[in-house]
Amino acid sequence: MGHLLMVESWVGAMSTLLPRAIREAGHRFTFLTRDLHHYLRANPVAGPHPLLAADNVLTAETNDLDRLLPYLERVHDVLRFDGVISSCDYYLGTTARIAAHLGLPGSSPEAVERAYRKDLTRRALADAGVPGPRFALAQGWEETAAAAREIGYPLVVKPVDLCAGMFVRKVDDEAALRDAVTAMDAFPVNARHQPRVPSVLLEELLVGPEFSVETVTVDGATHVIGVTDKSVIGAPWFVENGHMFPADLAPADAVAAADTAVAAIKALGLDRAVAHTEVKLTADGPRLIEVNPRPAGNQITELVRRTTGIDLPMVYARLAVGESPALAPADTGARSAAISFLLPPHAGIVDSVDGVDRLAADPDVVDWTVKPDGHRAGEPTSNNAYLGHVMVVDRAGLGARRRAEELVGGLTVRCSA
Repeated sequence: MGHLLMVESWVGAMSTLLPRAIREAGHRFTFLTRDLHHYLRANPVAGPHPLLAADNVLTAETNDLDRLLPYLERVHDVLRFDGVISSCDYYLGTTARIAAHLGLPGSSPEAVERAYRKDLTRRALADAGVPGPRFALAQGWEETAAAAREIGYPLVVKPVDLCAGMFVRKVDDEAALRDAVTAMDAFPVNARHQPRVPSVLLEELLVGPEFSVETVTVDGATHVIGVTDKSVIGAPWFVENGHMFPADLAPADAVAAADTAVAAIKALGLDRAVAHTEVKLTADGPRLIEVNPRPAGNQITELVRRTTGIDLPMVYARLAVGESPALAPADTGARSAAISFLLPPHAGIVDSVDGVDRLAADPDVVDWTVKPDGHRAGEPTSNNAYLGHVMVVDRAGLGARRRAEELVGGLTVRCSA
């Protein structure tokens, strides 16, 4: 039985999926956080929070690596960890540095940082010749405006170190660019109280459907688990409102997307890693969007598990303790699985969500949830705005996405300003 140190977590589905996967893999974990109430306030299930299944809960300032490393040396002498893990992007670099400091398995800290920082990813992949959009990095308004004029409008503006599509938007002109930059400048510290990198990433607007490639890299060999499709709405924002696994995609296109992801992972230097890599298939071929050096969010890992039997959070846990997990798919009886997300029409208080009664009775629905009445909804400008989801499986073919979208389309959100 291995003992994992879990450094922080997302507060959504992965805060349930990863503790469950660690236990079912036969391991145990200690949870390390700077603020336990951050999770208790956002408990995703009824009853005790899944993170409280930890053998130990430690409180320390996880944003101060210089103080954290010697503290964990002392804790390691007592508790003896076999690996370090996190599901939260903001702590992936910290996790890698802890693992390296304690001599535990994992990708190098430099490779992880190159992957989760969008600016470092762009530079590394451009140097390696992995196809992506034309891009520029800038700081300050004058430099940003000049870089945008060189790339040409329309373009996409992004922060380099945020998640869930926050502040990512299409801009058609300089006025929209200034609005985007001003909004980012007003958010200098992320949700975990970490100072943000002030760089702005400007990218050529790529046209084409977007997919993600789910992979596992073990000892330098990257195994493609499959390709997931996604739907994006909310222009000028890029809000993901659904996914299906496997993607309904021509074999040649699936291979092209997978090859691009594998090349990116190699260029970044990731190893002993589960990765979620986003790729657009344009008229000029596949183009790399970003690489996430951790299992996919938005319950994509559940879509994979329900169709292949491969439990990517469990694979992630096994890799973290130095194991080489089995990756052979199994016949689950499901040919496709999909999730569709419910978004608010605008910011406000949720008065009710109508139409949920039929979800529990639908044999294709394997999971669903909606926020309770009285929930305060944010503007539907990022993935943080979800009010719920419906997950379905199709046991005959690739119809899961259509069915999930139909069911979410049958829900009505009544929201007061």
